[in-house]
Amino acid sequence: MATVTEIYNLLDGKAPFRTQMDFDNAGFLVGRGDREVTRVLVALDITPAVIQEAADKGCQLILAHHPVIWGTIGQVTDATTTGRNLLALIEHGIAAICAHTNLDAAEGGVNTQLARRVGLEDTVPLEEMGTDEDGTPYGIGRVGNLPDGPMPLADFARRVKEGLGLTGLRAMDAGRAVQRVAVGGGACGSMLPLVKAMGCDTFLTADLKHDLYLEARALGINLLDAGHYSTEAVVCPTLARWVWEAFPGLEVLVSERQGEVFQYL
Repeated sequence: MATVTEIYNLLDGKAPFRTQMDFDNAGFLVGRGDREVTRVLVALDITPAVIQEAADKGCQLILAHHPVIWGTIGQVTDATTTGRNLLALIEHGIAAICAHTNLDAAEGGVNTQLARRVGLEDTVPLEEMGTDEDGTPYGIGRVGNLPDGPMPLADFARRVKEGLGLTGLRAMDAGRAVQRVAVGGGACGSMLPLVKAMGCDTFLTADLKHDLYLEARALGINLLDAGHYSTEAVVCPTLARWVWEAFPGLEVLVSERQGEVFQYL
């Protein structure tokens, strides 16, 4: 067994919470630190379905990517979605630890796993945020090369769909073969100027707006929007493995009640 605090400390070593961005609210957000944990549920979001799944499976802790608390909370009641989620966690005695932008930036975290899923090698941060205790840079996004490239965008798009388990994605072909690729899990469209500066021909991210497609076309950069959930859920198995390897006596589960919130029809 392990306590909630011990699991938090493990994650703090893997993806230090001090590296989270200023707007973020990552950390130990709900529960008692001394609570003993025998079963953990890993999910991208803490939704009512995920909370019920944790309760049904006897989990004492949910590890999630997106924080269950955003902004200022003036009250915890059943009048709001956040309030209902917090009440459900507390009533079921389930703690919550959320690793967000610190997990985006960490080596082995969201963007490392996304880059691996689409076959990139020799990756470096897209936006360097600092260096760790060993002097290794960390930051948001990753830039890498395709060892079997260059390839047409259509071929790379098929690889992305297969690697992320997608039925569809949005693509803008700027007329360049794919060789040097930037990835940004979640909504990283604002990083397009950095993608250009890093000499990339292709950018894989999510939640792209119309004006970014126009800008990318003008810059000659291929764009792929693979969805917020799919570009970040790749980290859930990694979180589970980190915890299981450190505490082999724990049962660590990845949520079966999560998924993309929209469908391609």
